[in-house]
Amino acid sequence: QVQLVESGGGLVQAGGSLRLSCAASGRTFRMVWFRQAPGKEREFVAGISLLSTSTVYVDSVKGRFTISRDNTKNTVYLQMNSLRAEDTAVYYCGADKSAQGGSWTREYDYWGQGTQVTVSS
Repeated sequence: QVQLVESGGGLVQAGGSLRLSCAASGRTFRMVWFRQAPGKEREFVAGISLLSTSTVYVDSVKGRFTISRDNTKNTVYLQMNSLRAEDTAVYYCGADKSAQGGSWTREYDYWGQGTQVTVSS
């Protein structure tokens, strides 16, 4: 069983930046970031394929967030710039245990515990 551990969350002013990290204890394939704000459903934010050949973003973060990964460290990152109050949420990392295609917004095999991001306006 692969463990995912997120880090890098915190409190930041609107317009600021944060970099989230998600370290996996073993090899993973597709990796994603979701988020869940209070009272809202979990939302897909960004995803990246194994070899970083494909990246996908929800429209609301395009141009502001960048997903990347370092397979030598089994780690995926989410660089978040120009943060807005509406980005406030718990951010979760997800990953596949094998090569799977399909929708980026589907369920994944592994999930982290989440890291809180709070953007003050």
